[in-house]
Amino acid sequence: MFSKVIIKNDERGLLFRNGSYIKHLQPGTYRFAPFTDHTVIVQNVMQPLSVPNKDIRLFMQDEQLVKQLTIVDVQDYEYVLHYVDGKFVSLLRAGVYAFWNIWQKHECLRVDIRNPEIAPEVDLAILPKLHGCCQIVEVGAHESGMLFYNNVLQKELTPGKYYFWKGPTTVVVKIQDLRQQQLDMTGQEIMTEDKVTLRLNFVCQYKIVNPLKALEIKSFEDQVYIVLQLILREYVGTLKLDDLLKMKQEIATFVLARLNEKSEHYGVQFQAAGLKDIILPGDIKDILNTVLLAEKKAQANIITRREETASTRSLLNTAKLMDENQTLYRLKELEFLEKICEKIGTISLTGGGNLLEQLNSLLSVRNGA
Repeated sequence: MFSKVIIKNDERGLLFRNGSYIKHLQPGTYRFAPFTDHTVIVQNVMQPLSVPNKDIRLFMQDEQLVKQLTIVDVQDYEYVLHYVDGKFVSLLRAGVYAFWNIWQKHECLRVDIRNPEIAPEVDLAILPKLHGCCQIVEVGAHESGMLFYNNVLQKELTPGKYYFWKGPTTVVVKIQDLRQQQLDMTGQEIMTEDKVTLRLNFVCQYKIVNPLKALEIKSFEDQVYIVLQLILREYVGTLKLDDLLKMKQEIATFVLARLNEKSEHYGVQFQAAGLKDIILPGDIKDILNTVLLAEKKAQANIITRREETASTRSLLNTAKLMDENQTLYRLKELEFLEKICEKIGTISLTGGGNLLEQLNSLLSVRNGA
């Protein structure tokens, strides 16, 4: 009895005899005599050609079969973007692939991953589907990126988003912040020329202007800190404490000028510097407070004596005017009499006459005396 095999319109058959490939079969019905070792492997033309334990290259000798296939041979250094009817389907890695082109149109875009940067012809919309095959690097608006391939500098990246293939080339982007930055030095102990140990709180602002130069310096911020520390020691170590306290406003000018002498070496621009605090030892602080208190007391005594002298001189001038002018003297008496009356609640008089006459008589008697 014959064995029957039916191949549908969306199928193709691969005929084997005694395990060896013979030919491909078009849609139709096929009968095979019994006791013959014929095997038909049916393939769905909507799926890639795949035969278990058989290499695809085995079927490429069949010219008629090859006409119905799109063969893709992917090298080790390649990725192939596979499109079906214009739509992205999959990413093909190294290997050989065969797709039926009977009902579908297959297109392939090859990319050489030895050059990691993703070319413009690759639609970025498909990248979310390529898990593990690409990496994304973002450079902010205030940043600059240094692009390295296998630790070799390639170029500087301006702000934006960049896409790279993952492959044999290692891609690293080192980001540098171009905004103004601040370096704080707190509690730095420094000895003055007269052997007084004090602590300084100092601050400086800088901005990276040459990212590559700054990147070449290991532990960039630590090295800038050391430079600032040495400059402060150089300045403070040549001054006595009293001179330092008088000239503390000049520290910032000196330090900023010295820092900018080294700015090109570090690839930065130092924009500002300033002394925040001078912290003195406890015993020195007590001595200075005592000196300050004595100075203020002396100043207060001088001011008090000056005011007393001015008051006495004014009183003397008033007395001279009153001696020379009886009318002024009389007005002054009335003024004091008014002040006395303001402080008295009741007045008791003995004898006749009214109040004004008696007060007037008192003043007249005093004048006569």
